[in-house]
This record gives sequence, structure tokens and C-alpha cells, in this order.
Amino acid sequence: MPGMDTRGRRPRRDETDAHHQGLPLCDPGERQPGGSPVRIGALAPLTRPGWAEAGRHLLAGLELAVRDVNDAGGIVGRPLELVVRDTAADPRRAATAVDELAGLGVAAVAGEYHSVVARAAAVRADALGLPFLCSSAVLDALTEQPTPWVARLAPPQSRGWRLYADFLLSEGHSRIAVATEPSVYWASGARVLRDRLAPYGGTVVELDMRALTPAAVCDELADHRATALLLLVGHPEPAVPIVESVRRDRRLAGMTIGAPAGQPEFAGWATSLGEDGAGIPFLRYLPERLTPLGARVGTSLRERLAEAPSFVAFEGYDTVAVLAGVLRSSGADRTRTAASWPCVAVEGTRGPIRFSRVPGISVWQWGGAPIQVVDRDPAQPGRFRVLRTG
Repeated sequence: MPGMDTRGRRPRRDETDAHHQGLPLCDPGERQPGGSPVRIGALAPLTRPGWAEAGRHLLAGLELAVRDVNDAGGIVGRPLELVVRDTAADPRRAATAVDELAGLGVAAVAGEYHSVVARAAAVRADALGLPFLCSSAVLDALTEQPTPWVARLAPPQSRGWRLYADFLLSEGHSRIAVATEPSVYWASGARVLRDRLAPYGGTVVELDMRALTPAAVCDELADHRATALLLLVGHPEPAVPIVESVRRDRRLAGMTIGAPAGQPEFAGWATSLGEDGAGIPFLRYLPERLTPLGARVGTSLRERLAEAPSFVAFEGYDTVAVLAGVLRSSGADRTRTAASWPCVAVEGTRGPIRFSRVPGISVWQWGGAPIQVVDRDPAQPGRFRVLRTG
């Protein structure tokens, strides 16, 4: 049964976390070359209302890495295989997919972009004793309690959005408005911003997009004398019409528009907004320079996607690179895989990857994930400008 050890029971959390006590839980165990494929479940938003463009990039990275792993001999001679499930940004659909994938005998689950969806997947994977490596979701509380079964590559939201708040302060912004929709993710982001700005006299006014039209947003911005508007909303609706309305309102000339969740990273943003979509700072998770592996992977991803790869595509590639390393040592045993998170030492596309326990974070976390505040250059919207790093 999933999550059971060799004695027919699910390991206690203290057993799987026993590396804290110096116990040798990273032992690779028996290796069994050849035979049937080692299967990994892959979760991604591939249809609406999910952000399908992000899902396409995530899947491209996952698939390219699987190809490279198999070209290099697979998992001790066994081919690596993805079993893909579309979450469509639906938490219940994601939880059901995790159940199905566990029943299919996958060694681990990987992927997902939307934070609320990833949280549902993480909670279900934890309950089943199924290793889950989250690629791209940033919500701090992926699970309610600390778990040995889940690890994450993307930096926690609190870290990235604090850097974004610091960027706003450095640009002289103290009156911030956020156009927001109901979501644990958006509410968490707004709280991070408010907590970071408050000691410096900054204020955050929330504009509820359930009650306001884009034109009404402009009125609120003028009334509050806000100098920056952050889009904590979905794309293309209502983000695109909000940007268009603000850009055309003479009262708001010079207004900074921001999108910390990263919407302007993708080509669809530039296609929808053209020049209006430039000069809007957002968060992305790339270093100043990719590793040599990252440079090679970037070229292959560009060919596969027929466009510049986003940071999400690199997250997908790194996900499989990590899991392949773990599976080669754990023998695709779920318990050994979960026990191997603290032993990971993989050279990824964006730097060396290791996991640790981070205060306030319930899952194994890559602490070295790079963070940038970036925008599209107004003079050349196809070019990105790095505004701050952290």
C-alpha cells in the first residue's frame, strides 16, 4: 500500500525526520536495474480557468528533463515516465488526481503552478504518504503541519513579496493600492506587503474587484492618492482591462502598476497589452546568470516552446532533475524518497539545489532559490530589465 514501510506500516513522522537525530535514512537501499518504467505523476494547469500558458511552460520543462534523464540511462537502467494530469486551477481536481496517481503506483508527484491548488495536492500527498516535489507554487503554508513528504523548489511567498515591498519602498512608494480578488494566495500576499511596509509608514488599501469596475478602480486610486497599484487578480480578466483603464486615465499619469505574482513574464501578457504591458514590475525566479546546464536547457526549451522560456519552465526541468537524483538512490521507494530530501545535492539550471527546514515553512524548502524584481523595458517590451535581486 502507498506510504507503507517494509514492515507493512506507514512510517511515523519522527522516523522519516530522523536525520535530525543523525540516523542514516539516506541509505540508497537495493538497486534494481532494468524492468518497467519509473513513473512520476505530473500536475499542471493545462486548461482554463487555470493559467494554461504557465502550465504549458511547466510541462515543457518537466518533459525535457525526462528526455534528458532517459538519454543518460534513466533511473539505474529503468526509463523515467511522466503521468500527466491537468488541474485546471481546481483544488478538488488536484486532490483527486493525487489519489489516482497514488493508485497507479507513481514513485512521486511533481509540478503545479497555482498555490491554492498545490496546497490541496500537498495535503493529499501528505495524507497518503506520497512524495510531492512542488515546482512553482509559493504559498508559505502548503500544509497545515510540518510534513516529511513534501518539498518545494519555488521560494516562499513571504520571502519574495518582502523583496517586492522593499523594491516599492526604494522607489519612494508609501501609498499602495492593491486590486484583489478572494483567494488565500492574494490575501497572504497583501498581508506580507502590509507587514513589510507598515514600519516605514507605508499603507496598503485593498480594492475589492468583486465590487469595482476598472473605471471605478481609477476613481479609488485618485481619491486615495495612491502612487502604486498592484494587481492581485487573475489574467487576462480582470488584469488586462484594469491596466488599460489606468494607462488611459490622465489623473493617474505616472502611476506605477505592479504585478508581483508574475503575470508579465509570459508572452500572452505582451500580446494582450502591447506597450501598456511594459514597465510593470513583477517577481521571477531566475539568477543573474544561468548555470552551464541552464544555458543548454534554455536553448532546448526555446526550441520546444517556440518562444523564450519563462522561469516556470526552468522550475519544471529542475523538478525532474532533483527527483531523478533522489530516485536513483532511493530505488523508487516512497519512504526512502521522502527521507532523501535533506540529502539532495543537485546542480540545477539556476544553481545548486539543497533542501532544508526553514522556520515558518511546513515543507522541505530550497533556500537558495533566486529572486528578481523585473519588468518589460518600455523601449523594447520583448526585453526584461532586472530592477532588484535577493
